[in-house]
Amino acid sequence: MYLLFANGLGFGKPIDFTQLAAAPWIGLPSFTTPTFQADAIVLIAPVAIILVAENLGHIKAVGAMTGRSLDDYLGRALLADSLATIVAACGGGTGVTTYAENIGVMAATKVYSTLLFAFAAMVSIVLGFSPKFGALILSIPGPVIGGLSIVLFGLIAAMAGRIWVENKVDFSSPANLITVAVALTAGAGDLTLKFGAFTIGGIGTATFGAIILYQILTSPFARRAE
Repeated sequence: MYLLFANGLGFGKPIDFTQLAAAPWIGLPSFTTPTFQADAIVLIAPVAIILVAENLGHIKAVGAMTGRSLDDYLGRALLADSLATIVAACGGGTGVTTYAENIGVMAATKVYSTLLFAFAAMVSIVLGFSPKFGALILSIPGPVIGGLSIVLFGLIAAMAGRIWVENKVDFSSPANLITVAVALTAGAGDLTLKFGAFTIGGIGTATFGAIILYQILTSPFARRAE
């Protein structure tokens, strides 16, 4: 649709296929030997807390969608994520996660087969050796990606509300209400904070914000103020 209205009718910025045409069909990804720097470790290490919180949220979300408790698989999910992060770091990559977009797709399609995800992973690995496929992904216009993000992250936010209701979260408590409001807005709105060269995205600000804010609101000093 975007291709028709932009490239065909001229109602938007045309999609540029120059890099797609120039990209080779087969090529090796860029690998970087890992190095250890104290300042970088201090900045990146807290990301592990974000990954734990994100995995926990995804397990709860899938459990709510399928109508079955998946808490017994939480340890396995964290172990797999940890091993994947180690493998990625050995090649110069960043910490990996299960990605909220995938959970949103599951909610929209109602397809929860683990075999499908294993097949998708293998296909993704193969396509990782094709620069032309990477160029094809990069050619997708920003408005299209933005529309997809609104739907997928909106589904995750709605699923979070369902989890809170099913677990009977007490929203008459100001601590719970304020924590949820701040975390939901920061996460769904992708509130990004920058500290020099280090950037924390919406998932990170929501995670740390919820943890810190809840501890402050439930502290003895806050209770005395009430």
